Amino acid sequence: MAAVRDVEIDLEGTFKYILVRLQRPGGQEPRDIVRGTKAAEFHNHIFEKVNPEMEKLGYECKCLGGGKIDHNSKDKKIRVFGLSTGYGKADHSVTVEILKKAYPDYEITWSDDKK
Repeated sequence: MAAVRDVEIDLEGTFKYILVRLQRPGGQEPRDIVRGTKAAEFHNHIFEKVNPEMEKLGYECKCLGGGKIDHNSKDKKIRVFGLSTGYGKADHSVTVEILKKAYPDYEITWSDDKK
């Protein structure tokens, strides 16, 4: 699973994100990854891109939920909030822990606020 980055998000702005669980069939512990982009109009657009990429690498994917990320690279702040209408709300506390590994020098917070 080392070939798969834990986090792939846009460098700036507010955008939709999903929390995805990767699992090898009959294999290792599952692993959760975060994907988010302004290019996605809906959360399922992100999953529709990630799922085939991960399947090619031999993983099964499950979307655990979604929300929004507000990424301010200048101030080194990330805010995780909101929910996905289609997938439900991701566990933002899990998302924040994953983001902290990728952005150790950032202030990263989450809330159940919708905006």
